[in-house]
Amino acid sequence: MEGTYRRIFEHARPFIETRDNVIHTTVAVSFALKLLDTEGGDEAVVLPAMILHDVGWRCVPEDLQLRAFGPEGHDMELQRVHEVEGAKIARSILEEIGYDPLLIEEICEIVIGHDSRTKALSLNDAIVKDSDKLWRFSEEGMRVDPARFNIPPAVHLEWLSRQIGRWFFTETARRLAIEEHRQRALVYGPPPPEGAGG
Repeated sequence: MEGTYRRIFEHARPFIETRDNVIHTTVAVSFALKLLDTEGGDEAVVLPAMILHDVGWRCVPEDLQLRAFGPEGHDMELQRVHEVEGAKIARSILEEIGYDPLLIEEICEIVIGHDSRTKALSLNDAIVKDSDKLWRFSEEGMRVDPARFNIPPAVHLEWLSRQIGRWFFTETARRLAIEEHRQRALVYGPPPPEGAGG
């Protein structure tokens, strides 16, 4: 990250130093850059939105955060807290550094629904949503998520395979998810057979 995006990241850092959100954000930004390169979209909207999308988790006690996402996460109220508060924090950070006000509006609109909104508002929103989900398929995501959810990596990987067809908005993200999944399967292998004792 260079220049303005680095400044946004440094302002966001105190808010994303919860759970593993610094590494999550960094990996998600790297996926966003790949999607921007192949799908198009506006870097000046996508990258700040990607950097800031999870700043609102700072407003949710860490011991409650896992209720809101993941294989068993369904607490939509907690999920909405991090989106709504995140949009407020994002606006504050972007205004503080003097970011373009018109872009701030679009960025905050993306942040406020990046998890709960089931449809993408725009290509920029689709890229943010896709990059956020692609993290789970990454090497870093596979080190973090099975441990945090207390799920064997192979079982988690099998669950992820069932999400590819329904999670992604862009063709590039689907392709990347399949390739990342293939790479993780080389390490974690298939899950144990149903009913296998251990």
